[in-house]
Amino acid sequence: MKKRDFLQSMAAGALGLSVPAAFAGQAKPAAAAAPAPKAFTLKGADVYGKAIDLQEYMGKSVLISFFTAECIPCTNDLRLMREFYGANKARNYVNIGVSLDANRADILAYMDLVKQVIPAAQHFPIAWRNAKGHVDNFGPIANQPTHFVLNREHKLVRRRNGIFKADDWDELWTDLA
Repeated sequence: MKKRDFLQSMAAGALGLSVPAAFAGQAKPAAAAAPAPKAFTLKGADVYGKAIDLQEYMGKSVLISFFTAECIPCTNDLRLMREFYGANKARNYVNIGVSLDANRADILAYMDLVKQVIPAAQHFPIAWRNAKGHVDNFGPIANQPTHFVLNREHKLVRRRNGIFKADDWDELWTDLA
């Protein structure tokens, strides 16, 4: 992702500008998607080599987002995720990002920008799906971004193909109560 594009998406989000409707993506309820596995798996390492295992977050609600660094709607959603995470991580909640970027250099450049402009309290694990040793069973991801919300027992509560909508955030917040 170009630094200028990233900073523009951050500025647009800070000003409360919405993502254009052309990027709005269609939501598919979990029932319309392929059947959810009995247990979700996500293991590997974050982009810096720190181990990630979804099972470590059992007992916490989890929002997992699949994205690419070049996707402006994705980076806007990630900005909202960071804000939500910073405000709610004490409520048994965690975000996990999974980069679908073809090249590791793209996600590392994105993460370097995140380190420079995002408060540390809003940082959460981001894995690279193409990394050696990465394993997950979330299936093929056709839309960017694609989000999975798992409850505290890690059962699928919601799948959103495309940007996370206002009612998605409301339902996620309510589920944390």
